[in-house]
Amino acid sequence: MSSVLQKLITPLASGPSEPPRNKVTVVGVGQVGMACAVSILLRELADEMALVDVMEDKLKGEMMDLQHGSLFLKTPKIVADKDYSVTANSRIVVVTAGVRQQEGESRLNLVQRNVNIFKHIIPQIVKYSPNCILIVVSNPVDVLTYVTWKLSGLPKHRVIGSGTNLDSARFRYLMAEKLGIHSSSFNGWILGEHGDSSVPVWSGANVAGVNLQKLNPDIGTDKDSENWKDAHKMVVDSAYEVIRLKGYTNWAIGLSVADLTESLMKNLNRVHPVSTMVKGMYGINEEVYLSLPCVLNSSGVGSVINMTLTDEEVSQLKKSADTLWGIQKDLKDV
Repeated sequence: MSSVLQKLITPLASGPSEPPRNKVTVVGVGQVGMACAVSILLRELADEMALVDVMEDKLKGEMMDLQHGSLFLKTPKIVADKDYSVTANSRIVVVTAGVRQQEGESRLNLVQRNVNIFKHIIPQIVKYSPNCILIVVSNPVDVLTYVTWKLSGLPKHRVIGSGTNLDSARFRYLMAEKLGIHSSSFNGWILGEHGDSSVPVWSGANVAGVNLQKLNPDIGTDKDSENWKDAHKMVVDSAYEVIRLKGYTNWAIGLSVADLTESLMKNLNRVHPVSTMVKGMYGINEEVYLSLPCVLNSSGVGSVINMTLTDEEVSQLKKSADTLWGIQKDLKDV
């Protein structure tokens, strides 16, 4: 007796089906991981998505919930397992796993707890997807991106931290709000550490090529009567404020990671402020990851833009690097 399937469909292609070409894996299905996954799915960037976590029930539940929405998505295959074999042949792996920042806790306090988790995760990812690009999102992101680079053995251009892509988005939103324009029309960069020692590049802030520092030479300084520097203070404080109000941050970082994924997947050569290995740049001599404007394409970080920073901005960037190195040098088992 023929089955319904046999009666309905006459197969033409023989042999195994092709492996996925644009597979994305998200490691960690907490609030941040799922925001990344949903944002990537809604932007139709993947032909397969894999989810991995140690919490099996939550993992299966999230997978089923997304699968039930398949009709509304353009990603034909969504899979999940705690075994990393499910991630095989990924082009991009987004790492959000780890313990979460508590209210009032600095990102840097988290670090050793998360290093111990990464020692298990990273070798497994590389085993099954040796050609992948890794995007690290877990905090403290700059230190954990360095840790990932060390543990993975991958070239530095294929290990990227989400870095200040979100800080810069927050900055552009806050500045644009004050100016009454859309955030995409305000051009401004936050570099350095994703966190308390981040560096606002006031010398480059502009709208339609009009440099704000030319209009107000004191912008971003203590002498500025308009207090524009408050916008950067709000960027630094904003994560703490959102965590205080709702317990975690997830939507903005998810959207930010999907934006990075698009540049990598589609070979766009767009410039993003993301965390990369900066040894030898701006007088930084240590192996530190921090954010600079990077050109992202299908190879990962294709190149880094050499910004014309002021002496003050360069010294702030060095200070940011020193802060991170101070933590990295004491890490165990990296």
